[in-house]
Amino acid sequence: MAAKVSEGLEKLQLSPPSKVNGASSGTTTNGIEAEPDDSDDDKEDNGAAADAGTPGAAKKKKKRKPKKKKAAGGNPKAQSDPPRVLLSNLFPNGQYPEGEIVDYRNENSYRTTNEEKRHLDRMKIDWLNDYRQGAEIHRQVRQWAQKSIKPGQTLTEIAEGIEDGVRALTGHNGLEEGDNIKGGVGFPTGLNLNHIAAHYSPNAGNKTVLQYGDVMKVDFGVHVNGWIVDSAWTLTFDPVYDNLLAAVRDGTNTGIKEAGIDVRMSDIGAAIQEAMESYEVELNGQTYPVKCIRNLNGHDIVQHSIHGGKSVPIVRGGDQTKMEEGEVFAIETFGTTGKGYVRDDLETSHYAKKPDAPNVSLRVSSARTLLNVINKNFGTLPFCRRYLDRLGQDKYLLGLNNLVSSGIVEAYPPLVDIKGSYTAQFEHTILLRPTVKEVISRGDDY
Repeated sequence: MAAKVSEGLEKLQLSPPSKVNGASSGTTTNGIEAEPDDSDDDKEDNGAAADAGTPGAAKKKKKRKPKKKKAAGGNPKAQSDPPRVLLSNLFPNGQYPEGEIVDYRNENSYRTTNEEKRHLDRMKIDWLNDYRQGAEIHRQVRQWAQKSIKPGQTLTEIAEGIEDGVRALTGHNGLEEGDNIKGGVGFPTGLNLNHIAAHYSPNAGNKTVLQYGDVMKVDFGVHVNGWIVDSAWTLTFDPVYDNLLAAVRDGTNTGIKEAGIDVRMSDIGAAIQEAMESYEVELNGQTYPVKCIRNLNGHDIVQHSIHGGKSVPIVRGGDQTKMEEGEVFAIETFGTTGKGYVRDDLETSHYAKKPDAPNVSLRVSSARTLLNVINKNFGTLPFCRRYLDRLGQDKYLLGLNNLVSSGIVEAYPPLVDIKGSYTAQFEHTILLRPTVKEVISRGDDY
């Protein structure tokens, strides 16, 4: 997602279903097979009538066999473009594709075949299937986005296209109270251009248009029953940025490789930094070393909350905290041609109610009203201002700012490096299962 910022900074049209192979001789219209041609039967009937008129002809009436009609509908076999087919219709058995399975190494290698660990794994099958469903939705929506996003589109158009796909595939439109808490968008679509590294989503009235020379980080989450799949990639059109993307992709994959049960956060950060900062990129005749953005981190994820409390650094440091069995982490890395340090800037779009929000008296009536809306529609899941607009809320900024100043809601302002620099991001969600590490959001794309 939601890059977790270091403590220092915090203080400063539905397509028709594909045809089924082996269709019968009748033509197909809207999924219903048309009746076979009756001409042969008619000819036989006419012939029988003619024979009946001749002397000695037997007066027998030929019975016609009833024609069988194929039932309309049936489960679709492929996703539509844009994605609008409920994912459970594509997987009617309720079993969703697994992510990338990685065996634990060294002293944890016993876990793969240990019967006790396998029993613990089986006990969490529902949790695992929820995560796999969310991950498959993320893959299908993002692969559509990768093909469809083009220069000249507005950021609002891009964000809404992604979010409409997520809502359709989860089956949760999010307009009824409580519906979004069951499933849907787990983190608002971030569309972060160039020197903007994270947490930028277009608010109402935003007219920003994607350009050919832009470097855009696309970061969104999907959740099923509050289990959030958080994953991001960087989109470019000009190959001049290829080395920047390669550096950050390498950094993320290195972090995923190093992550595991009992691994120290500091060791992961050191490995990420060594991998990413071995790259450089040439832009307009000048060579820039790729730097890790040192005050952005990965993070753990807990149910209904994008940040669980642990951070995964992307530079070397002294954090001796260990990863533990059963935890879920977003391994995300950020590289830049700039200073390697981000600060808050621009208009805030991302918010979330704090899990440990204080019970305080709110004197602003619009804040009380808005808090009720947030509780019923998002709980502690992140949301953005466009989602409040979509629910019919208006003139809510005073109340929203009051909730932030009261410590009930957390604001996530955009995070930027220096102007003129370019930043990139790649992110995956990993599950530290008792027996194996599963990179749940891994796909053929990244």
